Amino acid sequence: MQKVSIIMGSKSDLPVAEKAINMLRKFNVDYEIAVASAHRTPGRVRSLVESSDADVFIAIAGLSAALPGVVAAHTCNPVIGVPVSGEMNLDALLSVVQMPPGIPVAAVGLDRGDNAAILAVEIMSLSDPVLSGRVKEYRKEMEEKIKADSEQVVSDVRN
Repeated sequence: MQKVSIIMGSKSDLPVAEKAINMLRKFNVDYEIAVASAHRTPGRVRSLVESSDADVFIAIAGLSAALPGVVAAHTCNPVIGVPVSGEMNLDALLSVVQMPPGIPVAAVGLDRGDNAAILAVEIMSLSDPVLSGRVKEYRKEMEEKIKADSEQVVSDVRN
């Protein structure tokens, strides 16, 4: 079974992680979750990554947002960085997207734990036909919702 590891830089990142967890549950994907700081507990980060059997990692962090890069330094598996909003939004975003050559990290928007989970599922679906079907079904559900929303708006405007 495919698995995602979610590592948060601090407990305060839990609301963003919960968005990822909700999506992973929707796709019936197994996950593990932990708190480990790139700066305060670098050994713990390394241990979590190196002992994990996850296929994809989601690293959630704010401020300097070094966590995704540190996770990527310890695995050859895909890492998705989620910058967390706060007083220094641009710093967190740039920290995730500006990785050194050879150690890439995929980046999603501020607080977009949900998009990180969907991207993780899409990556894993490349080798898993069941997940691929779930992704296609999810896209179909989104399409149907937009169509229904459009019909509702047209109806509301006409009345």
